[in-house]
Amino acid sequence: MSETQCCQNPPTLGSSSVGIGCVAEIGGLKAYITGPPDSNLAVLLVSDVFGYEAPKLRKLADKVASYGFYVVVPDFFYGDPYVPDIPERPIAVWRQSHGTDKGSEDAIRVVSALRNEGVSAIGAAGFCWGAKVVVELGKSDHIQAAVLLHPSRVTVDDIKEVKAPIAVLGAEYDKMSPPELLKQFEEILSAKPEVDAYVKIFAGVEHGWTVRYKEEDEAVVKSAEEAHKDMLDWLTKHLK
Repeated sequence: MSETQCCQNPPTLGSSSVGIGCVAEIGGLKAYITGPPDSNLAVLLVSDVFGYEAPKLRKLADKVASYGFYVVVPDFFYGDPYVPDIPERPIAVWRQSHGTDKGSEDAIRVVSALRNEGVSAIGAAGFCWGAKVVVELGKSDHIQAAVLLHPSRVTVDDIKEVKAPIAVLGAEYDKMSPPELLKQFEEILSAKPEVDAYVKIFAGVEHGWTVRYKEEDEAVVKSAEEAHKDMLDWLTKHLK
C-alpha cells in the first residue's frame, strides 16, 4: 500500500528529544516552541504521523527560529503519535482517531492564539499528514504563506481552493503524491496568477525525506537541506 511510505524510517521519540526550545501550551495544545518570543512573525510546523517530538523536526524548528521567526510545533495527536511496532494498530486504524479535519480545527485555534499574542504574519509548513492541515489553512486568510513537503492526501480540488502563497516540495519517488500529481498541482496554480506558487520535485529521494533522512546518506541529507532552504526562502519572502 502507498501509505506504507508514510511509516518508513520512523524517528526515535521521547520526552528527551532534542531542541533548544521548550514545551508549552498554546491554543489548548501542547507545543514545542522556539525562537524569539517578541517576534511578530510566526511559523507553524505541522508534523507527519510521528508527531511533534521527532528530533529532526525539532532541529528544523530551531533552524527556522534562527531566522527570527517564533516557531510553534503543536502536538496534534494529543500524546498519541503513530507507533509502527504495534501490529494491532496499523496506520489505517490509527488514522481513524487522528484525522486531518480535527487537525485543521486545532490549527485554527493555534493561529487564533498567535494572533491574540500580537503576531501579525503567520506561515505554515506541513509534512506528509501535516500538509493536508496546512492546505486547509491556505484556503482562507488564516496564514500568509504555505509550504507542503511530501504531502499526503492533498487533492487537486484542495489546490484549486488555495488562496495563500504556496510552495509544494515533493519527492521523485512518492506514492502518496507522485510527480504526476504534483505536475497537476503546478498546472492549476499556474492558471491562478493571483496566487504566488512554486512546485519543485526533488530527484532521487522518497516520501518523508525532509524530516526522516538517514544521517549517513549524504545525498539525501543534502537534498533535505536544499528543501529546508527552499522552505525558509518562501517563508521569508512572504512573511518579512
